[in-house]
Amino acid sequence: MRQIVLDTETTGLEPSEGHKIIEIGCVELVDRKLTGNHYHQYLKPNREIDEGAIEVHGITNEFLADKPLFEDVADDFLAFVDGAELVIHNAPFDIGFLDHELSLLEARKGSMSDYCTVLDTLTLARQMHPGQRNSLDALCNRYDIRNDHRELHGALLDSEILADVYLRMTGGQTNLTLGNQASASAGQAGEIKVRKISSERKPLRIIKANEEELEAHQKKLDSLTEAIWE
Repeated sequence: MRQIVLDTETTGLEPSEGHKIIEIGCVELVDRKLTGNHYHQYLKPNREIDEGAIEVHGITNEFLADKPLFEDVADDFLAFVDGAELVIHNAPFDIGFLDHELSLLEARKGSMSDYCTVLDTLTLARQMHPGQRNSLDALCNRYDIRNDHRELHGALLDSEILADVYLRMTGGQTNLTLGNQASASAGQAGEIKVRKISSERKPLRIIKANEEELEAHQKKLDSLTEAIWE
């Protein structure tokens, strides 16, 4: 099973108001393990970025001045995600922007549903934790995932964090290292440790009941039997 954990950063909140994607970050999971393959691209939006958005992700118009347009990378991006299940936190936001970008292309590319299926981890989190905060930061705290290196939002960093959150939420592989390293079970609250018994440990003393204690025990059993059948 191939999954792509995806996040975007944008110039604002509404594509209907002309806002654009300025960063796409994706990491690949195959059979619930990170493969090391990723897609990361900054994009020039050809419009000003809202000040509120800059406060969230820290990306400026000056930084994006020499970056490609979405139309320049659309084929590479679609080739990377084609046939996968996208794992996105608050998927309607990112899919809405991606579909909007595709609709602006001169060459018709369709919509994201033509290439991928989508799993929304925000919807999943609300089902698992009703009435609680289910932002990415809140889920990191709930599942004990470190994100103190995340001073600002970034699409690639957030997709890496979301991959860890998703795997823990759904009870599978949680180790973000690659290869065949052992992974912990994400569905457990803590690690189960097995204490090894030393071969030098003295055997336990066995204390047997004496005749008086055995007789008292039998009388107790007889009285209980009589009470049950009376």
